[in-house]
Amino acid sequence: MSNEIISYLPTDGLTYDTEDAKYWDKEMLDKEVTRAFEICHGCRMCFKYCDSFPDLFSFIDDTHDGNVTKLTDSEIDNVMDSCFQCKLCEVQCPYTPRDSHEFQLDFPRLVHRYKAVTTKDKPKPLRDKLLGDPDLSGKLARASFGMANTMNKVQLHRWFMEKVIGIHQDKLLPDFSSTTFEGWADKNGKIKTDPNSETVLFQTCYVQNNEPEIGKDTLEVLEKSKVDCACTKGLECCGMPAWESGDLEKLRKHAKNNLDILMPYVEKGAKVLAINPTCGMMMRREYPELLAGEDRERAKKLAEAINDPSEYLWSIRNEERFNTDFKSKPSGDSVAYHAPCHLRAQAVGFKGRDLLRKIPGVKPKMTMECCGHDGTYAMKVESYESSIKIGKKSFEGMQEAESEIWATDCPLAAIQFEQHAGVKPMHPMSILAKAYKEDGFPEKVKKE
Repeated sequence: MSNEIISYLPTDGLTYDTEDAKYWDKEMLDKEVTRAFEICHGCRMCFKYCDSFPDLFSFIDDTHDGNVTKLTDSEIDNVMDSCFQCKLCEVQCPYTPRDSHEFQLDFPRLVHRYKAVTTKDKPKPLRDKLLGDPDLSGKLARASFGMANTMNKVQLHRWFMEKVIGIHQDKLLPDFSSTTFEGWADKNGKIKTDPNSETVLFQTCYVQNNEPEIGKDTLEVLEKSKVDCACTKGLECCGMPAWESGDLEKLRKHAKNNLDILMPYVEKGAKVLAINPTCGMMMRREYPELLAGEDRERAKKLAEAINDPSEYLWSIRNEERFNTDFKSKPSGDSVAYHAPCHLRAQAVGFKGRDLLRKIPGVKPKMTMECCGHDGTYAMKVESYESSIKIGKKSFEGMQEAESEIWATDCPLAAIQFEQHAGVKPMHPMSILAKAYKEDGFPEKVKKE
């Protein structure tokens, strides 16, 4: 065993800034990887979140007699590949830049850096190209006139997808909508070109291509409380699926497009309401460090304007316009509520849960365990089974609530629960939209 003492303090290779030349320097990166692994090995607080940490500890303890410098390249790859960017280790870690700690440790960002550096000059696999561009997948699916949805349920086709692309044949995939959210919004007069608006909707690629109804419900709920919300044309994926595989160029392309569209609203004082917590986290926390030049400066302004829809509604709850005239409610006295990891990473609280409490008689029962979907992680052959293992506690937590209605702010988490726990949670905005209607839920709200 080496007698070398590895300092927990930052090395001269520390940076999470993609514009810093050190970011792309493999030697500098290696210094930070060794330091981070040594800190995590000594702390072990994050042993339960994913396989990265148990694997790391096993390699160091069982294979290398406690010497972190002896890890092989393949072992380091294993640790990094097991991270699916749930961000929970960063949320719980006491040594982060967020907490202004001198160690300045951000493990998820270190993983992103590692993947960006190690894949920089390598061709992107077909799977990464497809999963990294949900908008393209949506366009191709609509061009198939529903055939894509049908084929995704045919076992032979799914076997072929697994062998050729690497998407697990048993993974429940979301259907593609025949009409985009943007198309519906345009047809129904929701698109606004005047940037003088209280809020502007970032519907996310999932709502755009898969479940436009969530976007419709969100607008309906906002309108109930007289929140002026603009819809726009041309928004793209936030870029997180591309960044999962280290594709900084594609992320920046998407980000620039979104900034061009959203900044006129932001400059006029509008809040940007991002329906999916992952997209909100990406624009609030990642854009300012991943973009360059003028886009970085614009991203800082955008980050200050990002809100979750529930977060914004909660901020006006004491205003006279806030509408609590609910007509119906879920049966029973509880709703099982799952707190998405990327909502927790933004540290804005659980306002979707809090809004559900405004429905008379509803008492949300919260589950805070990771569901294991985590972007594209649950779709891949090599991580599908692991995603189920990781999500087991959250499945059990929701089931133990014994509630008829389940809720989560994350649409992808809803798919994971549907497949592995038997119930598809609704978005809080969809529950609120139904509760405003007389026939939304079977049980009527009793007026005092």
